Amino acid sequence: MKKLKYSRIRKSRRLQRERRHRRVRNKITGTAERPRLAIFRSLRNMEGQLVDDVAGVTLAGVSTLAPQIREMEPEGDHPQAARAHAAGKLLAERAREAGIETVVFDRGGYKYHGRVKAFAEGAREGGLRF
Repeated sequence: MKKLKYSRIRKSRRLQRERRHRRVRNKITGTAERPRLAIFRSLRNMEGQLVDDVAGVTLAGVSTLAPQIREMEPEGDHPQAARAHAAGKLLAERAREAGIETVVFDRGGYKYHGRVKAFAEGAREGGLRF
């Protein structure tokens, strides 16, 4: 990313999020025993990956675009949050198949609120500890 003046960075929400994410990433790393659960949230979808930063590989991943989640009928007033919750559960199942029980949560610079929170709670409900 090219260097920008501070006043210009403050004006861009995307750049603010990237700065927050960099601050978080300076403090946490994922290992093979305890990978990093990295979240990405777009306007329509969510993605989650279990990343081993030491080896530089993704161990498991899931998106709300996965066929199992797209086919489900979300209940309640917040269908995107319901899909994020289901994606978190699915990621936890895939993690257990890979032999992973504990992770480090990386919210990606987003607030722990709404769909990010629903994803994390779904992963916890599915059996992941963080």
